Amino acid sequence: MIPSRAPDHDGSQDQASKAKSFRMLHTRPGAFVIANPWDAGTARILTSLGFEALATTSAGLAFALGRKDGAATRDETLENARAIADATSLPVSADLENGFGHAPEVAAETIRLAAARGLVGASIEDATGDRDHPIYDFAHAVERIAAVAEAARSQPFPFMLTARAENFLHGRPDLQDTIRRLQAFEKAGADVLYAPGLPSIEAIREVCRAVSRPVNALGGATFSLRELADAGAKRVSLGSSLSRAALGSFVRAAREILETGSFDFAREALPYADANGFMALTSAKPRT
Repeated sequence: MIPSRAPDHDGSQDQASKAKSFRMLHTRPGAFVIANPWDAGTARILTSLGFEALATTSAGLAFALGRKDGAATRDETLENARAIADATSLPVSADLENGFGHAPEVAAETIRLAAARGLVGASIEDATGDRDHPIYDFAHAVERIAAVAEAARSQPFPFMLTARAENFLHGRPDLQDTIRRLQAFEKAGADVLYAPGLPSIEAIREVCRAVSRPVNALGGATFSLRELADAGAKRVSLGSSLSRAALGSFVRAAREILETGSFDFAREALPYADANGFMALTSAKPRT
């Protein structure tokens, strides 16, 4: 159900205020969930439901564009992020993959472009996009994070940089190398550290103990928010799971029609009035 009273969702809220609110979420006690919309409409729904911060999803965007994850361009990614930031009063961080370039200066420029589009944070990963050499060499990975951290610090507000160590997503289940990378990223200036795909709550706990900056953990069916918080995670993101949950419902509905000729799925559909209401409640002024 949609809220009975419209909260203040004016997208013209000052970017610096959003940035300060975002940083505060990382310093208060306990963990928080940063939800991942894939377009302006889902951003408005998540805002109305009561989440405190949002992050874009590269996979969610790619699927919406009819492509595999990683196939969206920098311009498409940044414009999608701008639309999401414009649709909400919440702070928005962007999944910027590897910064859309191997060179540190290219990734740094991507951070500056993201800040110019209303974002108050972003993540940069050490995955190359090259199947034969999936993870940047250690020194190059650290150099890239140092460059993007400098670009983040150059903003007139506290732009929060998340540095991602991607070993476990690319066939390199080396926890010690992952920790070594995260520790180096912290020294290079990252504000938040993230190693997606860690195999156990013990591994997450070990990562959290090894660094002093806030750690982002990936939420999923395996661990609850309480378990992740108890392990030391400060922030829990959802990746593409909300997008895939929506696609799962879509595919099940389509198969029902084709296989049985029935339309029972419609009973579980969000009522039209509620869908329309979410968009009206969270209408935001477009930035000029």
